[in-house]
Amino acid sequence: MLGKTENNPEKPDELDKLIHEPTRLKLIAQLYVLESADFVFLQNRLLLTQGNLSSHMNKLEEAGYVLVEKTFVKKKPRTLFSLTTKGRTAFENYRDNIHKMLDADP
Repeated sequence: MLGKTENNPEKPDELDKLIHEPTRLKLIAQLYVLESADFVFLQNRLLLTQGNLSSHMNKLEEAGYVLVEKTFVKKKPRTLFSLTTKGRTAFENYRDNIHKMLDADP
């Protein structure tokens, strides 16, 4: 039996659907290995449009998985993203559940 998911704790064998979406999975995986990443870096790294990246990050921020920091550098806006403790834990649980599913006997 898999561990509880953030999205649906009463169905422990389901994966966190918020993370399971392919683009959000890539975003969280990138942020997991970095302390933080700015908007332009993630956009270029994952080949996303501004709207697509913004939409996914808004969902992750609303869930409490991502912290968004907006600053200015030489009068230009800069948006930094980092995983929260909740986001890091959710990704680790997701990753563990995937491993358990793949290692389970049929």
